[in-house]
Amino acid sequence: MSVTDHDTVAGLADARRAAATQGIEFVDGVEVTAVADGRDVHVLGYFVDPADDTFNAFLTTQRARRVERLREMGARLGELSVRIDVDRLLARAARKPGASVGRPALARALVRANHVGSVQEAFDRFLAAGRPAFVPRIGVPPHEAVDVIHAAGGLASMAHPAVTNNPAVMAALASHPIDAIEVFHSDHSPDARRQLQQFASEHRLLITGGSDFHGDSSRDRPLGRSVLPREDYDRLAARKAARADSR
Repeated sequence: MSVTDHDTVAGLADARRAAATQGIEFVDGVEVTAVADGRDVHVLGYFVDPADDTFNAFLTTQRARRVERLREMGARLGELSVRIDVDRLLARAARKPGASVGRPALARALVRANHVGSVQEAFDRFLAAGRPAFVPRIGVPPHEAVDVIHAAGGLASMAHPAVTNNPAVMAALASHPIDAIEVFHSDHSPDARRQLQQFASEHRLLITGGSDFHGDSSRDRPLGRSVLPREDYDRLAARKAARADSR
């Protein structure tokens, strides 16, 4: 199993210890938030070195951008008379060094304040793209996210490409080159998986997969819903080993 939090590796040590108690092989991971044409593109990193100083400096900058965005979204909510104490939200996150905050934390705060009945309603009414409190993200381009992951010793995979639905970015990353694309995902239909497997085969890309579980029971992405076939994981591990031997 792997944990791929957005723009942080702070939870990996705890996750690795928990996996070890159950005899589960653990892979250090991350999900880097990139931006192309004003839209999010998430790039997964597997087998990264969480102690890499340059990588951690990059992630620190990424998280700072998240804080700025959260404050601006909080201000926009205030203009709508939907008041959330963003400072309190950030103070709570600050108690966990390296914690990454984003829209899900703001959505949960909206639920706690009884402004909405669920996290999904928070996104639908306020936080999703095109809604009144949405703030576009500022971030690195996808190819730079790939380069950063490679520099930290990891393999890079485009997350949930059928959800991102940006064929131009997917084609550009395939030629950059990225190592893999995420085929198995909770929000991918059987048709989408087949199309992505074909794309991976045509571009000689590896395959990744995951639940995209966010720890929120109100979302239909339970832990373990989507798993990666063992043979695809073995190919990833072999690529990592070969790259490590060549360094």
